[in-house]
Amino acid sequence: MKVHIIGCSGSGKTYLAKALSENYNIPHFDLDDIQWDNNAEGYGVKTPIERRNALLQEILANENWVIEGVYYAWVQQSFEDADIIYVLDMPKYLYKTRIIIRSIKRKLGIEKGKKETLKSVYDLLKWTDTFQNKNLGEIRRILERYGDKVVWISKKKEIRELIESRVDGGIYEHTR
Repeated sequence: MKVHIIGCSGSGKTYLAKALSENYNIPHFDLDDIQWDNNAEGYGVKTPIERRNALLQEILANENWVIEGVYYAWVQQSFEDADIIYVLDMPKYLYKTRIIIRSIKRKLGIEKGKKETLKSVYDLLKWTDTFQNKNLGEIRRILERYGDKVVWISKKKEIRELIESRVDGGIYEHTR
């Protein structure tokens, strides 16, 4: 089983990916972990492109995976290889609220996180508008060629139903 989940920051990608990974006992990979150098001193240092691409190929070599992230320009092979692609297109108020709450939890040490700053959270909130207004249209065009294996999700309820569908035939049965 190979599942690719894409959507805006705060849309629920990680939540869904972790649930599917646990439900089906398959590995979960966050594309942020290969896009960004989490061992760098500062926040926002990118992994060199050659290294990033090699890491992606290592993930894709697995028999099963759940991959999630906001990226689309350099993950075409993941789209090709995926059995199903979930696009999380959630309301603006939801993902922006989640981003703010997540950053507060990280600052308080309640949640493990990156070395983000107040400015980086502000920039992320601004970037989500670009993602929704520009990038999501590009993603839609890219994913058109994958037809039936692309499922658009726009409500929290749909994510919950997808996770709960494991009992009734799994993720493919639920979406077809």
